[in-house]
Amino acid sequence: MWEILLKYLGIYLVCLVKFIAGPALGFAAGLNIFGTMSITVAGMMTTVIALSFASDFFKRRILSKFKSQDSKKRFSPKNRRIVTFWKKYGVNGVAALTPLFFTPIGGTLIMTSFGVPKRQIISTMFISAVIWSVIFTLSIEQILEIPLIARFIPQA
Repeated sequence: MWEILLKYLGIYLVCLVKFIAGPALGFAAGLNIFGTMSITVAGMMTTVIALSFASDFFKRRILSKFKSQDSKKRFSPKNRRIVTFWKKYGVNGVAALTPLFFTPIGGTLIMTSFGVPKRQIISTMFISAVIWSVIFTLSIEQILEIPLIARFIPQA
């Protein structure tokens, strides 16, 4: 029993930071499809919820101490790309691409920095996490059944 709990806990902890690792590690650990999808979504959503609520504290308590009143906002090339992406795709675009290109941390920070309400962040990221966990988990199963790839994976 402890072995199973530790497997789930390890995958959960990795999913806090990197979403795509959940389906891959779940398959490698021999977890069933539903368990893999659930733990992947739980890991991402824990990060999303924690950062959504921690961002207010961070803005109020910490950034206010470092931000001077006369400082001008400067846009780096990276910031310009984020703003351009935001204007083009919005909340749904960021949520949809978070598991692919951003980490759960990055996607949540982008949304909170643009002032998206917590409820909207959590709901759009949840929908995205569910859809992508299904796609990734089922596609890993299919990819590993290809005979050429299956030859390189040791059978237990």
